[in-house]
Amino acid sequence: MTQPSSAHLGLEHWHAVISSGSSVEALSEILHEDVVFHSPVVHTPQIGRAITTAYLSAAGKTLGNDSFEYLREVVSDQTAVLEFQTEMEGIQVNGVDMITFDSDGKIIDFKVMVRPLKAVNKVWEMMGAQLKKE
Repeated sequence: MTQPSSAHLGLEHWHAVISSGSSVEALSEILHEDVVFHSPVVHTPQIGRAITTAYLSAAGKTLGNDSFEYLREVVSDQTAVLEFQTEMEGIQVNGVDMITFDSDGKIIDFKVMVRPLKAVNKVWEMMGAQLKKE
C-alpha cells in the first residue's frame, strides 16, 4: 500500500480547515513556520506563519462566502493547483490557489492568482478592509 503524497495529505487538512470556517487557530496549525504567501494584490511575498494566517483568515471571510467553490484540483507529489470561483458583491471572481507542501503536509508556499481585473480590484478592496479589522 502506497503512502499518500504530502500534497494529498496537506489538501485533506486544507479542505477540513476551510470547510470548518478557516479559524486562525486551525489555519496556523497547517502552515509551516516559514511559509511564504503570494497575494494577488501585494507585490512582495509575505513570509511567516502569522502574516500568512492573517491573509488566509481574511480571505476566508471575504472570498469564502456561500458562492465559493473549487472547480478542479491538479495534484502532484508536493504541489496542488486548485481553481476556484466565487461572487463578491455581484462581481464574479475566478482564481487559482497554488499550494506547495513540505514532507509532513504543512503548507510552505501559497500563491493566489485572480481574474478578471474587476475581481482583483474587489479582492483588494474587501481584503484590505478585513485585514484592518484583524
